[in-house]
Formats: sequence, C-alpha cells, structure tokens
Amino acid sequence: MGKTEVAPGVHHVHPLPDSVPESEDLFAPPPRLRGEDNRPKPHIGPNYEAYLKEWAKTVGPNSDEWWAEKARTTLDWYEDFKTVRAGGFAEGDVQWFPEGTLNAAYNCVDRHFYANPDKAAIIYEADEPSESREITYRELMQETCRLANVLKSYGVKKGDAVSIYLPMTWQSAAAFLACARIGAIHSAVFAGFSAESLRDRVNDCECKVLITTDEGRRGGKSIATKAIVDAALQQCPLVEHVVVLRRTGNKVPMTEGRDKWWDEECDKVPAYAPCERMASEDPLFILYTSGSTGKPKGVVHSTAGYLLGAHLSLKYVFDIHPDDRFACMADIGWITGHSYIIYGPLSNGITTTVFESTPVYPTAARYWDFVDKWKATQLYTAPTAIRLLRRMGEEHVKNHDLSSLRVLGSVGEPINPEAWHWYNDYPGKQQCAIVDTYWMTETGSFAVAPIPGAISTKPGSATFPFFGMDLDIIDPTSGAVLEGNDVEGVLVAKKPWPSLARSVYRDHKRYLETYMKPYPGYFFFGDGAARDYDGYLWIKGRVDDVINVSGHRLSTAEVESALILHKGVAETAVVGCADDLTGQAVYAFVTMKPEFDLNTTKEADLSRELAIQVRKVIGPFAAPKKIFLVSDLPKTRSGKIMRRVLRKIVAGEADQLGDLSSVADPEIVEEVKAKVAAKA
Repeated sequence: MGKTEVAPGVHHVHPLPDSVPESEDLFAPPPRLRGEDNRPKPHIGPNYEAYLKEWAKTVGPNSDEWWAEKARTTLDWYEDFKTVRAGGFAEGDVQWFPEGTLNAAYNCVDRHFYANPDKAAIIYEADEPSESREITYRELMQETCRLANVLKSYGVKKGDAVSIYLPMTWQSAAAFLACARIGAIHSAVFAGFSAESLRDRVNDCECKVLITTDEGRRGGKSIATKAIVDAALQQCPLVEHVVVLRRTGNKVPMTEGRDKWWDEECDKVPAYAPCERMASEDPLFILYTSGSTGKPKGVVHSTAGYLLGAHLSLKYVFDIHPDDRFACMADIGWITGHSYIIYGPLSNGITTTVFESTPVYPTAARYWDFVDKWKATQLYTAPTAIRLLRRMGEEHVKNHDLSSLRVLGSVGEPINPEAWHWYNDYPGKQQCAIVDTYWMTETGSFAVAPIPGAISTKPGSATFPFFGMDLDIIDPTSGAVLEGNDVEGVLVAKKPWPSLARSVYRDHKRYLETYMKPYPGYFFFGDGAARDYDGYLWIKGRVDDVINVSGHRLSTAEVESALILHKGVAETAVVGCADDLTGQAVYAFVTMKPEFDLNTTKEADLSRELAIQVRKVIGPFAAPKKIFLVSDLPKTRSGKIMRRVLRKIVAGEADQLGDLSSVADPEIVEEVKAKVAAKA
C-alpha cells in the first residue's frame, strides 16, 4: 500500500460534476419525492444542482457556519459550544463542538416526551405478528429512566462501560438510552455472536454490568440468549451484575447475587432519572467491528458529533418528516441499528421500528404485511433480504397497500442491479426513491448516498457523497489523486466529519494505523471505488482481508483462527467468494495434521465439524459455505500463502491467475483447482 505523504487540508478540485447529463440508465426522483399528492415536500430538491449547492456549503471554506447552525437548531444543548471543529487526521485528535454539553437520551426521548408524550416512539414488530404493538414516548421515557436508576444502583457512573447482549426487543432501545442518560458507555454485542465472541468483547471493555434476556425469538424459534451469556461469563471476572429481560418467560438458570430480573429491579426504583451533562467529545458507545488482523476493534463514537451525523443523515437521505414511520429492519447489534433504529429516528422525534423476526416468517409477505399494517413511510433493509424476497416471487408483494412508502433503502453492501430493479418495480412500484447507502461502523453515518428529492440514481451506484464528506479516489500504490471521470482506485476522505469514530478503545495506535497511516493526510475507508463517466461513485469492495457476508464484516484471520482450534487442523486459508444471496460467502481451504487419519473420517463429516467449530467460536453467520480439504496451500517460496490465487480460483477465474513464477509447488495450485471444480 502506498505511503505517499499528502499535506493535510489540501483541497483538490472537487470531484463532483457541475451537472448530471440525461441518460437512459438514470432514474429521476419519482412523483412521491416531488411533494405531490399531499405528500411532504423533500428537504433538498428538485434537482442535482440543489444537492451540489448544499453539499458545497458543508465542505467549503465556510462550512463551519453550516455545521454550527445545524448543530444548534437540531440538538438541544445545556451549554453552547464556541469552537465548531479542531484537530485532524494526522494525530487522530478530531473534535467537534468541544465546549458544548448535552445528553443523547434527552435529545432522543425527553424533548419529544414533553412535546407529545402519546406519540408512538417505536413500532415493536414481534416475531409473532399478533404480539406486535406501539410503544409511546411516555413508555420509552419511563422504561429508560427506571433502567437508568437500576444501573446507578449498581454503582455504574459516567464513563463506565455496560455490555448489552439483547435480541430485537423494544427494550433494547431503552437499554441504550438508559446508559446514555447517566453517561455510561454502552457496548452492544450482536446477539448472534457466540459465547467466546461475547466473552472477548465483555472483557475488552471491562464492564461490570451486562444486560440480556432469558431467550430471544426469531423465525418461530427460541434462541438461548441467557445460556450463551452464562457460558461467556465463566471467563469474565469483572462482571458483577446481569440484568435479565423476560422475553419468553421460559425458565433459565439465574446465578444468585449476580442475575436479576429487569422488571423486578425496575419496580424498586423511581420512575425518573436526571440526565447527565455530557461533553460533546465524551464517548457515547463502543461497537466492535472485524479488523484485518482478526482481533475485533472496539470503535469509539463521541456524543455530539455522532448524534448530529445520525440525525442529519437520516433526515436528508430518507427525507424524514415529523409524521413519518421509519422501518429499518437491521439488528441493533450493528451500527445500522445504532444509527438508524435508535439515535437517528428518535433524535428526529419520529416513529422507529424494532423488527424481531425475519423477512420470510411466517411467510415471505412479512415485510409487506408490516408496511401495509403500520403504514411505514420508509423501508431500510439489506441486499441479502431483497435477493431472498426476489427469489420467493413477487406474488408475495401483491395485494398489499404499499402506497405509504416514499423511500426504499439498501445497506450493508452494494446492491446488484437485478435486486435494485426488483425493489424498484415491485415494493416501490416505480414510485419510491431507492437509496443505496455506503458507510461503515467507523463513519457513524452515511458517507455516500443519494438525496432522494434531488439526485437521479443508477442501479448499483451509491451516487454522490453525503454532506460533509469530501472524498477522493486515489491510486493505491502512489497515493496520487485520480482526477476526472472513468477512474478506479481506493476511496479516501480529505477532512473529518462530525460522526467520524474517534478511536479504537484502549488502542489509539491501531486506530491511526488502520485509518490514518496508510495514506497520510487522508482517512482510508478500506474500500476500492470507481467514478464512472457521469461522475457517479461505485463501491468495489474491501481491499483488505475482510469478507462481507449479508452486511456482516468478517475478518479472514478471525475465521482462520476459529478453524485452527480443531484438533486435526494444521493450516487454513479463508477467502470471500461472490454469492447470489449473501453478497459474499466464506470459502475455507484446510490442511490436516499428518497424524489425522482422513481414512477414518468422511470428508463431509469433517467439514461439518469445522463449520460447527466456526459457529461456536464466532457465530452462525460466520460458518463457511464451502470447505475444501487439500494436501497443502498455494505458497510462495518464502512460505506466504497466496490468497489472491485462491480468490481467483473460487471466483471461476482459474485461467486468469497471472504470474505464478513465485509458487513453491505448482501442483498444489492444480489440486486446489480440481477440488473447487468438483464442488462447483
């Protein structure tokens, strides 16, 4: 990777076109995004030039004025700020609104409770549709305050971390906001992670309180959440208290003195808890994400900058208005759930959704039943779900009133054009804007996404930078900026934005080395990108060893480490392969120890054992789709595994392997090709 020094703050000629030409492959903003039929008028519009004018205000020489005005009119502050921004990429010391104080929970709950207490804050779409209901801002306020007081009774104070291992119950929002209310740093762990993965994250953030549930429900099945917690906590010596939400009511083991029922604890405390005054740069949460080294990174987000980014990005990209009912179908354990189930919608004072089920339970009409019943105005889901529903057939979409929808969003990976067109034609009925959003845990909010009332879209392109995102495409080797259109390189940002992650928990050096050091003066996203002939951005995927499975980022080293724990495994190499349903799938190549007798173990049985091993160590979503047992791995003469060769072979490009002069044993390459072909 290039190490070319780039002077911080250098502003090249901006890469956005002055106008967008008319083209057959462009989809103009549809009627519902033009303020017709008594629908709200879009915030930005009616054309690309309106977007470009606003974007320039957010990155230009006077951009501090734009951000100061938005911060003061969007958020409620205890103490005003004097400085808009400070610091930069060089030292990773970015600050926004540093003198200000505020509270995220107040901005998401209290101010809306006081204004309209009986407005629905959350639509809780339970696994069984008959159990679904609305939760008002009054209920959310009461639940948040009581849980905040419970945490305080355990000695949790400002700056302490609290782990949250909850499935998709509406109380998960109260858990996040209870922490924010008292200044505790929440660390949510996706409830699909294994006991081992949970253990590592709990120990890393050094929490003494963990919040969980007896069991989860998903797709008509129960999930043994508490049992996973119990297994993890056998090796978490710092945890003193476990708060257990009753979800199914089934009997689960409770450790005396440590485990307490959520409802019983909340009944003991007052119904109001005051909000802690938080400095703008105080941490709001830690969220762990896969890194190329295999050890998960605890990404740290600030309070004010993150909240402003989540608020504004949702407002503009999904064209949010006061009476909207926003449906993000993601999980709260990922950044999408943090930003666009909890903080973005609730700070805007609208109705958000907590969706507990799957797109196909009890039928493949589940999403459309939901939209029809609750009159959702925006729907936000992953390409994996869209591809799955497309496979199930459009008959499941028909006979539903989806006219409430204005914007359909996609998240987690670039959406393929076939899925885009299906989304547009059937749920959208060619009347909704399709917003393909590119961002990541570290950005906190959208980096590249269309503004629906202004930007014509292209299937598969994330289109243009969001406000505050001043981006370049640079040559990955030299670091030189690639000007003009029809270029491809790696994506970088030239200046900080408010919701940028501030650090990696207890490892600022890793933060700098991962994002700031590869191309000095820039923030490095880790993704390849192209700018087409019209100036539209296309995200090309990871350039590091990270695989994106259904929007879940997995480190290849993480999966390899799980496989190597099997007693018979000698060596492994994991690569990603394009998959019609999940975007990418995990393919694993495994060599066995000499003493392991393959004659007594069927290959299919061994592959099953290895998949179970990965599920146990990381979680079900990480299990390899295909496992290939080989006598050795393709290596250079110095012993380095040639993963590029493996990637080419699984991609069906075995005839395009390039220069193989450095391969130590060419026969191994032929063996790998044969093994992959046999399982094709």
